[in-house]
This record gives sequence, C-alpha cells and structure tokens, in this order.
Amino acid sequence: MDINHIQGKKIAFAASGGLDSCTITHWLSRKGVEVVCFTADLGQPDEANFDEIKERMLKSGASEFVAVDLKNEMAEMGLAVVQANAKYEGNYWNLTGAARQVIMKGLLPKIKEHGITIFSHGATGRGNDQVRFQIIGAMLDPTLEFYAAWRDQEFLNEFKGRKEMLAYCDSHNIPIKASADKPYSTDANLLGLTHEGGLLEHLETRMKFVEPGIGQWPEHAESIPEQFSITFNNGRPTHVNGQKMSLVDIFEYFNLNGGRHGIGIAENLVENRFVGVKSRGVYESPAMVILSYTYQQLLQQILDRRAVQFYQNTGTYLGGQLYQGYWLDLGSRMARKAVEELTSLVSGDVIFEAYRGNLSYISSKNVKHGLYTNEGSMEAEGQFDHKDSEGLLNILTISARTASLSGQIE
Repeated sequence: MDINHIQGKKIAFAASGGLDSCTITHWLSRKGVEVVCFTADLGQPDEANFDEIKERMLKSGASEFVAVDLKNEMAEMGLAVVQANAKYEGNYWNLTGAARQVIMKGLLPKIKEHGITIFSHGATGRGNDQVRFQIIGAMLDPTLEFYAAWRDQEFLNEFKGRKEMLAYCDSHNIPIKASADKPYSTDANLLGLTHEGGLLEHLETRMKFVEPGIGQWPEHAESIPEQFSITFNNGRPTHVNGQKMSLVDIFEYFNLNGGRHGIGIAENLVENRFVGVKSRGVYESPAMVILSYTYQQLLQQILDRRAVQFYQNTGTYLGGQLYQGYWLDLGSRMARKAVEELTSLVSGDVIFEAYRGNLSYISSKNVKHGLYTNEGSMEAEGQFDHKDSEGLLNILTISARTASLSGQIE
C-alpha cells in the first residue's frame, strides 16, 4: 500500500513520539491523510511525561492523540517471557518483540472504537518490527490493512535516513527529542532499553560510548555488593526483601537497583533479524535478568533432567516465535501451555547478591516442590546405597562393550 491508497482517509498511527513518528505523521498530514496517533504507555523509563509526546504528535500534524496505559500488560508479558526463558539466540530478552505483542493487543480495541481500518507504523523495511506489527495485527484482526512509510517509494525518495528526517523536522519547526549529536537510537519499555543504529552499526567501534538509560556499565557501578531477596508464589514474584509489591513495581525496583549495580547490560550483541540481515546493539534489562536468574535457581531444584531438556527446548522455540511475532499462533500456544504446567510448581525464596554486573546465589528456602534432598549427599545420609550402583553399571557397560567389540568405537 502506498500514499495514493490512503490520501483522504483516516489512519491509526502507532506513535512513539520519536523522530520517525514525528516525521511520518507530518509528511502524511501534508499529503492529505488524517492521522490519529495512538501511543502505548509501556512504562518507558525515558518518557516521564506523556503530555510531551502528545504535544509533539499534535504539532506534527496528528488530528487526535490517544494514550493507552499498558504498563500492567507489559509487566505480565515480561513475566511470561521469564517463565518460559524465551530468549532469542541465547542472550536477547526479546525486549521489543514482547512490546509489540502488548502494543498491538492493547491498541487494536481503541482503534476499532474510532472506526479506523488502516494501521500504520514507523518501522523500517530492514527491521523486525514491521513483521511483528503486521503478523500480530493480521492474527488479531484479519480485516486490518497496513501502511508503512518506509516501504513507500514516494517517502523513500524524500527520506534516505536519519539525516534527512532531522533536517525536515528542523525546517518545519517540529519539536523532536532526537539530535544529530546522538550517534544511536533507543527503544524503551518497562522490560528494558534497546540501543541500535548509528555508530553501533560499525563493528570496529567499542560500545562503551552508549550512555545507559536505566543503569551503569559494570566498571562504573556501585563499589559495594548488595543483597536482595525475591519470593515466588506459583511462578509469580510477589515479595522483594520481604515486602509485598505489584509486578510493575518489582520491574521498576530491579531496573533501578539492579541497574545501578551494572546488572543486565549486554554489549556487542549481534543478532539475526527476521528479514535476513544482521544487527548489533546494546540492551539493558536489569529486572528481566534478575527475575530470570532467581527463577532459574528455583527451577534447578524443581525439575528433573528430562523436564529440564524439554523446558530448554521449549524456551528456545518460544524465544524464536516471540522474536518473529508468532507468540499468538497455534505452535506458541501449545508451547506456552506446556510451560504453564511448570509455573504452578515454582514457589520459594531466593537470596542473592549483586555486584558490578554479576549476580551471586546466596541461599534459598521454602522451595515447596523441590527435588533436592539428602539422598544425593556425599555423607552417610538418606536411603541411597552405594552398592546398588554395581548392578546399574554392569547393565550400562554392556552396550559400551558391545559398541567397542563391533568396531563402532575408533
């Protein structure tokens, strides 16, 4: 779909209030498109005042601005990712992939209330978000149409990238936060921050020039270790240091207090985008890292080896699904249902220490469904009889001897 198909029509634009949002909204309004901006409050730590986003979008030509509070939904999504250990390619916490799920599910009802059938976004044609927005949107509403300025040749003829957009906004007196001085862009939500683009795209550039938004680089973090405790009940964190807290508050607490200890800042993370190219960025996710670390400490005590293998495979699968935008499809729902079998078993207290980018386990207690007992003790405890292993090893070595005698072992 290009500009010719939406001129004279009303569209819903998912606006972050950033450079792309302001530029695209202004450009579309000049082309005769009525742009209604919808912005999700995802607990962005870099946006303290949503009235400023409203002001920027209205001055950019939006006919209306609609803000939707989705902080609770963002926290629940983050917890689901932690429970499933749904990281992408081993070390990325799916910060933006999780946010796009929350945005689409939260904004679509409001868009329908306005009678709008065309959804627009500022995602680049090189990135993942265009895929996520449109796959999720099509799943939730198969009648929804999509317009993306970064895939419209008329827009591309005028804007090659960030430099042209900055000049455009300056020439039209559009109030933006971005500047030519900042050598990268940032996407933020309650789960963390993603820094990409600009100088970060050059592999020869060390990434320490990035200024963390919710924490510190480990070498600049607090010089004194600090202990914390988390209580999980049926898979949900409910108490921090003995104090009951809401899920949103827990995320905010550990983003702040984990961040100042340099926890959860991942540098030089190169990933494979859905569209087939690679990207590089710096990711900050202190609360996600801390919640996952403590959750995994309990799982180590609860799961047997067969369940561990299934859980790890499921987490890898769901991490890829979420990254690509398929969190709602049949395969993901099946996998998430399997994870739900486990979450009700995860209860207990974990005490740990944070120090300059590292987390250290101290102790745990009240692990209701733990399998850790004195049967595995090296001392004379429990019912395990060492002599019983004689028969076990006699059986196990039969196949080993046979493989050797048959010439299969070199």
